[in-house]
Amino acid sequence: MPTVVLPRLPLYTPHLEKDLPLKWQMANSVYQINKGINKPVEFKGLKAQYIWYLGGGLVALLILFAILYITGVNIFFCLAIIFSAGGALFMQVYKLSHRYGQYGLMKKMAGKAVPKVIKSYSIVKLKSQILK
Repeated sequence: MPTVVLPRLPLYTPHLEKDLPLKWQMANSVYQINKGINKPVEFKGLKAQYIWYLGGGLVALLILFAILYITGVNIFFCLAIIFSAGGALFMQVYKLSHRYGQYGLMKKMAGKAVPKVIKSYSIVKLKSQILK
C-alpha cells in the first residue's frame, strides 16, 4: 500500500497576522451559546404569565392580611383566612397553567373579544369592512 505524506502546516505566527488580509485573519472572539433561548420562562412548573398571576395574588393576600390585622381581627383567624386563600390561589394558578399552557389562557380571553355576529345594513359598507 502506498503511504500518503501530508504537507507540513505552517507555524502560527501572531505577529504576521496583522499583515494578512482581513478575511484571513484569525478571530479571537469567544461566543457564549445560550441553550435556553426561545424557551418560555418557567419557575417551579409555572410558565409565562402564570408567574405574574401568582405573584399578583400573593401581593393581594399580603394586603388583605394587613387590612384584617389593622382592623383588629384575631391573628389566628387572619392566618386561617390567608392560608386557605393562598392554598386556593396556588391550586387555581397551577390548574390554569397545566390546562391552558403557555399561551392558551391568552387565546381563550382573546376569543371572547371576537364578535359572534357582524350586522350591516349596507352591502357596500360590509364589503369594505371585509376587504380591509
